Amino acid sequence: MKKISTGTYKIESPVKFLEYCAVVGQKEKEGPLGDYFTNYSADEYFGQETFEKAETQMQKEAMDHVIKKSGFTEKDIDFIFAGDLLNQCVSSNYCVRDRSMQFFGLYGACSTMVEAIILSSMVIDGGFARRTIAITSSHFCSAERQFRFPLEYGSQRPPSSQWTVTGAGCVLLGDGIMREEVPFVDKVCPGKVVDMGITDINNMGAAMAGAAVDTLKRYFEDTETTPEDYDLILSGDLGKIGHKIVIELMGKDGYDMTNNYDDCGKLIFDAEKQDTHSGGSGCGCAASVLTGYLLPEMQKKTFKNVLFMATGALMSPILNQQKESIPGIAHLINIKI
Repeated sequence: MKKISTGTYKIESPVKFLEYCAVVGQKEKEGPLGDYFTNYSADEYFGQETFEKAETQMQKEAMDHVIKKSGFTEKDIDFIFAGDLLNQCVSSNYCVRDRSMQFFGLYGACSTMVEAIILSSMVIDGGFARRTIAITSSHFCSAERQFRFPLEYGSQRPPSSQWTVTGAGCVLLGDGIMREEVPFVDKVCPGKVVDMGITDINNMGAAMAGAAVDTLKRYFEDTETTPEDYDLILSGDLGKIGHKIVIELMGKDGYDMTNNYDDCGKLIFDAEKQDTHSGGSGCGCAASVLTGYLLPEMQKKTFKNVLFMATGALMSPILNQQKESIPGIAHLINIKI
């Protein structure tokens, strides 16, 4: 059994990040991590007719870049694990419709990238595949139209709200026989659905923080480690509010998260200068920070042992209008080099 105690799993044949790419929009390029994003577009439509088609185009560009740079062909890749925020995961479905690879469509809200990496790692470690692609995306304008209000409405955003990242991240994962000195997945900890009773659709950080705490505590207990054992602990898109809540709740249970814990939603934007309120969110938030910033820095050995966790608010606009609360989930991977 690869299971460690209550729900952390050891990937016995380390699954390696063979190649990776982030594609982002102009606002993300202008943020603090802008120099890391070489693939970007100043056109929010990415040359397409609609925002939804633009999101599909981002996925296509990220996947094409990864496959071309890796030296492999589509025939060398066994599965695609992909997802996005839109109904029926249409961005991902339309991205892969002309591909020859077998496809699994996923929905974990903003946690989807790590969900895809966990499933890829299990499939490769289990001997069902040698190489897989994990890819997710989000687009500010398509997400606003689906989950909140069309931009034309001109609604005012409260301080707790987060700005959906326009971006896509793609990784090629494999058994790594041909590539030695690259980051790899060492352990995975799938999340559980945790509901904090939050009903405010503009406070995703608070809604997801409970799930993040649940996953972190289970992982530390399973592995008998502490936050100090890692160079960096990075959550996906809790933003300023969710990040603060996690530090407070973990501290009450004896875990000091103040020294090496950060959040992709805080890193990708300058909240004050770019008017993003609590920070970034969306499937593209964790995905683009992972592929544009974290993995390249690990390749440089800036970080050697990292916990990367993506959180998702599993909400529905219809159920939210019916006064339902917002469940959250958090998936975690341990990346090493």
